Amino acid sequence: MLHLKPNRILAEERRRRIIDLVNQHGTVLVPGLARQFATSEVTIRQDLEALHNQGYVHRTHGGALPVRSAALLDRALSEKEKLHRREKQRIAAAAARFVKERQSVVLDSGSTTTAVARALRNFHELTIITNAVNIAAELAGTSIQVILTGGTLRENSFSLIGPLAEGALERLSADLLFLGVDGFDVNFGLTTPNLLEASVNRVMMKIARRRVVVCDSSKFASRSLSLIAAATEIHHVITDRNISELDLSALKEAGINVTLV
Repeated sequence: MLHLKPNRILAEERRRRIIDLVNQHGTVLVPGLARQFATSEVTIRQDLEALHNQGYVHRTHGGALPVRSAALLDRALSEKEKLHRREKQRIAAAAARFVKERQSVVLDSGSTTTAVARALRNFHELTIITNAVNIAAELAGTSIQVILTGGTLRENSFSLIGPLAEGALERLSADLLFLGVDGFDVNFGLTTPNLLEASVNRVMMKIARRRVVVCDSSKFASRSLSLIAAATEIHHVITDRNISELDLSALKEAGINVTLV
């Protein structure tokens, strides 16, 4: 019969209770937890770091927060465009500075990538590859060449998904990908609510030489239903300055370049 050491049992029970406290109260602080469990702040920090790495809590400076779940938040594009509008405009302006004439650029569907499309309208010799019907419409009448994948239309996001979309993308090559995400957990990866959308996004990453995530800071410490890829598979992140120090440090430790706007 296997016998666990008493301190191992105590540590596991303490961490289970910490998870309950985080989910119940919304936030916990290291000093308060240390008093409650009659242990050192060093031990509590180790607990929180372990729970953060396992995806149970989101570590913050001085404490922890619940991991936000976006699994059921498959919002309509019109609703997304109302959120964090100024941040998205600044992110889009920064993204446009990454682009050079004569390049081919992939834009996935979403409110932030739609803002990027608007920021690229004044380019003259650019090719945009997208699965987003609204982005194709946004660039109609400009000098930009637009390649729109086929596929099955997702009405709430105006995106094209499925085998036709993936097949079209697999026959192309791109210099740059701007990818919007619904959740960005540095340890878990990039996520989106729709399984077929995630599959299309993975093909986009495969065909692009350089991969850049464009998302506002609210997407960090959040997970959605379907994993797109590990964070280490991207090269760069463009986000706003409200990102937490913990997430910023984690991105840099993972070797990901970060632009703050």
